[in-house]
Amino acid sequence: MWEGRAQSVRRELAALATAGRGIAELHTAAIELVDRIVPTELTCWASLDPDTAVISSMTSGRARIPGEYEPLLATYEYDGAEPHTFAQLAGRSVPVARLSDLPRRERERSGRWARVWRPLGLESELRVGFPADGVCWAAAGLVRRGEFSDREVEFLTSIGPTLAAATRVAALARGAAPAAEPAIVVLGPDGRWRGATEEVGAWESELDSIADGRFAVLLRAVAVGAQSAASGTFRARVRDARDGWIVLQASRLVSDDDARDIVVTIRRASGGELLDVLLAAYRLTARERDICREVLSGLSTSDIAARLGISANTVQDHLKSVFGKVGVRSRGELTARLSG
Repeated sequence: MWEGRAQSVRRELAALATAGRGIAELHTAAIELVDRIVPTELTCWASLDPDTAVISSMTSGRARIPGEYEPLLATYEYDGAEPHTFAQLAGRSVPVARLSDLPRRERERSGRWARVWRPLGLESELRVGFPADGVCWAAAGLVRRGEFSDREVEFLTSIGPTLAAATRVAALARGAAPAAEPAIVVLGPDGRWRGATEEVGAWESELDSIADGRFAVLLRAVAVGAQSAASGTFRARVRDARDGWIVLQASRLVSDDDARDIVVTIRRASGGELLDVLLAAYRLTARERDICREVLSGLSTSDIAARLGISANTVQDHLKSVFGKVGVRSRGELTARLSG
């Protein structure tokens, strides 16, 4: 019975992938499909940056978590102390985790469990990553009162590769985005705004059009990431409401009073910043990606061969494979597709 249900859901997910849905549409439909078999009180699905496993988009089920808990969840996702983050799952061979599988003492130390789920009367959390070809493209968090069974875990694991492949296809969508000037926000160690440029209002309106409070949650997330990172910087490529891409980059500052302020810049992503996402989405091999980068640099076949230490014929063979995967017929079309 369970395998039959999983097969049916996989077919429907594959159909969604070929229908040209964007990520938000795809995940909204997937949540409805999964909820028929694995019901929850709350669920949130995320697309993940294939390079960093940082959350790029979030899609909730019909019931949304109360807004006051969203900043807490953003903090726990990137503070480096919480179990079963999406980034942790992305690095596992079997990307599935139930909080109930942890020893009780460890579970009670979880901020999500102690300060979010329990106050909401929810006891059980299941998190699952969705990998395809070794890359985790999406992940889901499911929460409810009753425990998640092994069969339900098995079901979600079995649909993972199809859901990941569908998300990978949806990641290629790049809608037109309105012009907007870069903006800067300075946050204090407590997360409160110390200052901002006037352009911030436009970005806040745009991101909050996806979900109320989304801008504040994203600021909190990247700020916590920068505070926790050894380098003091943290970058997230996130989707806007039109399937465009936005880059938020946070960096630690040492102010006059030695407090660790955080500077966050918000801007449209350039074509070059999306290149790695696109190359992964087109399922190019490591060597094919190297050749694409050289083509985008304007090098000839002979120059690419010399630079990579391979023959000109091998370069042409790789380019033929790239053209087929990307769906183009020339270097010019390839350049336009990857940098448009």
